[in-house]
Amino acid sequence: MYIKSKDNDKFKLTKSLLTTKYRNKEGKYIAEGQRTIELAIEYGASIEFVFVNERFYNDPSKGVLIASLKESTHVYILDDSLFRQVVTTENSQGILAVINKKKMDSEDFNKNKHKKIVVVDRVQDPGNMGTIIRTADAAGFDLIICIKGTVDYYNPKVVRSAMGSMFYMDMMSLDNEEARDLLKVNDIDIVSSYLDTENYYDKVDYKENTALVVGNEANGISDFWIRQSDVLVKIPMFGKAESLNVAVSSALLMYKILGR
Repeated sequence: MYIKSKDNDKFKLTKSLLTTKYRNKEGKYIAEGQRTIELAIEYGASIEFVFVNERFYNDPSKGVLIASLKESTHVYILDDSLFRQVVTTENSQGILAVINKKKMDSEDFNKNKHKKIVVVDRVQDPGNMGTIIRTADAAGFDLIICIKGTVDYYNPKVVRSAMGSMFYMDMMSLDNEEARDLLKVNDIDIVSSYLDTENYYDKVDYKENTALVVGNEANGISDFWIRQSDVLVKIPMFGKAESLNVAVSSALLMYKILGR
């Protein structure tokens, strides 16, 4: 099917998913790029439908992927002028998927599975959020909890930065109290990244069940998480920089907690 009209329901739905409000309302999100969509297939993401532009559809090298997609979902050719309205990259590869969200909340917590956790406290930059998701996957963490006020992890830029880890990692969004209660009742040690402490991250013994809290780019973790933490840790600064980017510091801390 070739879609040329801006009044097409699937086009209007996809365009609406560029906003958090409609991603929440529809329970769907956008994933862009060939490799991202290949990983969505590999990890069993629930793909609602796929849009490709004419160039992608007519490229002989894409035939195997398109055939694979047609076996499990609907593939539509979207007019180039419309396609440009639903992508967030300047040089799009010409393919995007609309995917159903994974529904997960505190009731889905599994204490036998979720032992290494990242709590993301109001991180705002989509690139940072996507990198944290990707790093948590790479480091072998089990769960990401996003505190209300954190950038939507279904934002297209987050999905792109996560490079497929989006479809693999368990993630949920909770408020401060919900997250605190979930961690405490399951005897999870809360370790927070915080500059104003004497505890260096490489001098601490981490428990098997640990939640790492990382904070907002400008302000760090909130007072709430400072009070709730069992341990506050920092990474030493040997040069003039006051702190590291939150995605970089998260990576160092995650690998240290895992003993890797």
